[in-house]
Amino acid sequence: MTVQTWTYLLVGITFALYIGIAIWSRAGSTKEFYVAGGGVSPWANGMATAADWMSAASFISMAGIISFGGYDGSVYLMGWTGGYVLLALLLAPYLRKFGKFTVPDFIGDRYYSKTARVVAVCCALLVSFTYVAGQMRGVGLVFSRFLEVDINTGVIIGMIIVLFYAVLGGMKGITYTQVAQYCVLIFAFMVPAIFISIQMTGNPIPQLGMGSSVEDGTYLLDKLNGLSQDLGFAEYTSGSKSKIDVFMITLALMVGTAGLPHVIVRFFTVKRVRDARKSAGIALLLIAILYTTAPAVAVFARTNMITTVSNQPYSEMPEWFTKWETTGLITFEDKNGDGKVQYTAFAKAENGHPANELTVDRDIMVLANPEIANLPAWVIALVAAGGLAAALSTAAGLLLVISSSVSHDLVKKTFKPDITDKQELWIARIAATVAVVIAGYFGIDPPGFVAAVVALAFGLAAASFFPAIVLGIFYKRMNKEGAVGGMIVGTLLMIFYILKFKFGVFDGGKEAVAALQSDWWFGISPEGFGSVAMAVNFIVALIVNRFTPPPPAEVQEIVETIRIPSGAGEASGH
Repeated sequence: MTVQTWTYLLVGITFALYIGIAIWSRAGSTKEFYVAGGGVSPWANGMATAADWMSAASFISMAGIISFGGYDGSVYLMGWTGGYVLLALLLAPYLRKFGKFTVPDFIGDRYYSKTARVVAVCCALLVSFTYVAGQMRGVGLVFSRFLEVDINTGVIIGMIIVLFYAVLGGMKGITYTQVAQYCVLIFAFMVPAIFISIQMTGNPIPQLGMGSSVEDGTYLLDKLNGLSQDLGFAEYTSGSKSKIDVFMITLALMVGTAGLPHVIVRFFTVKRVRDARKSAGIALLLIAILYTTAPAVAVFARTNMITTVSNQPYSEMPEWFTKWETTGLITFEDKNGDGKVQYTAFAKAENGHPANELTVDRDIMVLANPEIANLPAWVIALVAAGGLAAALSTAAGLLLVISSSVSHDLVKKTFKPDITDKQELWIARIAATVAVVIAGYFGIDPPGFVAAVVALAFGLAAASFFPAIVLGIFYKRMNKEGAVGGMIVGTLLMIFYILKFKFGVFDGGKEAVAALQSDWWFGISPEGFGSVAMAVNFIVALIVNRFTPPPPAEVQEIVETIRIPSGAGEASGH
């Protein structure tokens, strides 16, 4: 069978599975819609959390960033992995013990203020819409290549699928769908990685294959370093980013992770605080399988692409190259008229023409990797199904955050507290539907490649939620004025920086963005500026808190209570 036939078959089977699970586990109450009834087992929640966490950025884009950036791309690995550990150890158990459905719910009650709740809702919507734009872009990428439809049509198909099981099943449907999606995406990521590792190095373990030698006895990384330098690129294993920017991006991704509302809400779906800790540990192990494999996939993909394409006759390009060309995600322009593909980082060729003739969208590297390596058609199709599983699982979680923020935190808790459970459920579903349409628009007209868009969402989460959550748990004197002031200033500062340096809003539009890099504040990129905005949030919150009244005694008592481990009273004899 052809790749397209296999893709239709595997994607059709997985979509049927997701829809079947959504119908079987549809939500009948707001508790089932928001937190799956609070009775999910640690293993199921761990798998669902892993799927929710490993978005299109992890599956499709991260290895692509590493394959192009080499050492510099490792900031995403360090930031996202470290961030998950931070979330699991520092925040999840305490938030679970507080017992609220959503992050705005926690902030609204902890800071005893409708204003704090509304600000938190605005921040949750901003983070979630930025994040979901990357997921819908990932869906469009997969559909455009493997089902041979344009990216916009692919995004619309993805919207319909995710709308069905997110709106019908709520968190209950999403949880069990994400269990299936984790199985699909991890199998789809590992199978080609193992195939290619054996093919290139003879080692079936990709993590070890990356450090093994190839046929001529050269170590694979040494070979890639040599290929990169021959083409004018920096050594693959050396970095070009400044240390301050690497540090700031890593920190922003870490603390942004700990403030992501769609991941935090997963820990409300289990019965006990102990189960929240257990499911966090399980999810970390499951996430590590993909995250330790991604650098190997990046090395395999980069090496194969350079050796297959660079300085080869365009007329002899393999079928995968032609197929991806039709999507516009890989383009060739024969600038010197020699009929060969010149892929290089040199500014000028010997004849004075611009040297590089090949433009490759880094988001295609994981998806094209099995094709470049000439793997069987079913493996290529499997990767497509895995990419869709990764994008749709996270998109569903984000849409639930958006719908619950509107229905539960804005309508129920702020403006219309007397609505019935059934009315609230309907509002949640309507909000999810509207959110899907907006997310689809962002998927059709995204602000950048998948991981860059997602990195901005992490920066926004770091600038808005992280200080408010940490201070809310660990500093009982923190009051509503300080938390609200910090969130507003941190978020607005981050938005300003993104608009200025990512979109060139104040300096001539997107065309001026590249020229603005030299003007970055402290040499920090927009992806890393969330760290600075977070620090400003902390400073503003603590200063305002100093000059305003302390929170009520009952709120301070709640903060004391959520930090006491369950059973501590019995153990100490109190």
